[in-house]
Amino acid sequence: MSDIENKKKEVNEEVQKALIDPTKKRKVADEIEIDLESSRPLSKKQKRLLRRGKTTLEELNAKFKIDPNSIEEFEKENKQKSEGASDTTASAEESQSSSKKDKKFGVWMGNLSFDTTKEDITRFLIAKTKDLEESMIIVEGSIARFNMPLAQNEGKKIRNKGFCYIDFHTKPQMDAAISLSESQLNGRNLLIKNSKSYEGRPDKDDLVSMSKNPPSRILFVGNLSFDTTDELLKNHFQHCGEIVKIRMATFQDTGKCKGFAFIDFKDEEGATKALRDKSCRKIAQRPIRMEYGEDRSKRQVRRKPEENVKRSFDLPETSDSRRQISSSHNFEKKQTAKPFKKQFNRNSSYDSNNRMKSSIALASAQRGSAAIVPSEGKKVKFD
Repeated sequence: MSDIENKKKEVNEEVQKALIDPTKKRKVADEIEIDLESSRPLSKKQKRLLRRGKTTLEELNAKFKIDPNSIEEFEKENKQKSEGASDTTASAEESQSSSKKDKKFGVWMGNLSFDTTKEDITRFLIAKTKDLEESMIIVEGSIARFNMPLAQNEGKKIRNKGFCYIDFHTKPQMDAAISLSESQLNGRNLLIKNSKSYEGRPDKDDLVSMSKNPPSRILFVGNLSFDTTDELLKNHFQHCGEIVKIRMATFQDTGKCKGFAFIDFKDEEGATKALRDKSCRKIAQRPIRMEYGEDRSKRQVRRKPEENVKRSFDLPETSDSRRQISSSHNFEKKQTAKPFKKQFNRNSSYDSNNRMKSSIALASAQRGSAAIVPSEGKKVKFD
């Protein structure tokens, strides 16, 4: 019995050493005891569910018996995060208040000549506003920011892109700059407007004005899925107007849609209504592209001008007319006759020794026959 007890003690000592040293490989004989009734720390998944409010600590304790130390650590982390979020909101509010204090009044200046520089514009603004009221006078210090994009032209003379942005410190100065619109600078009429005003720009939602083709009764529809059918398009656009025909591009082998189609409405109002209706811009949650199609029925065919040539039936049948017709035919034949081939010059075909040049001799030499010629010799055998 003493030997058995000694062996058990040795095995227990080896197991404890293995547990202490994590780098040591464990054997099958090593036994590890686990207490299933002991408390467990909060896992990452459980913490995430607690933050989202999907579970509570009472429910987790009832199922897993969670360690109270891990709960305290989780509550401390939440407090730190809430304090950090409050600090960030306070800093955001401070930045917004500072931005309101440092608010700048900007203008956009366009239609500039490509050689115009910053100095030219500042001189122009100072000279044009010197006779105005004190609040509207512009000096060099009144310009807070000047941004003029330059074009990249591969090492050549640097030029601007035809526009710039200028920010002023006060609103009267901005109004004074806007009042100088249509004034000339370097031979160009300037266009000056508020940088925050988007008037005059094309509206991306207005597909009628964005269409490349003029208004017509044909509607082009693109970016369709391959499973689109004629019935689906008809049901999608039937509320816009009466549909005469649907011309869908299909693959030859499968017969499926190629991704675009033309819808012929009875009137132009149907296509226009489809472009303006926002409910038509998606088919099966897929955005589509629409614009006016080209109406080929309105094409104007340009005819060639008729040649002022007197024909044979325009002249009376007399001997003089027949002579005129025959002479005109002979003249046309002479005009359309092929030119003569250039003949070889004897002086150019011979060299200084009065011998024919090799290239000309080869050109005029007789060609050998490519046919199989039967042999005429005798076969001699040696023993």
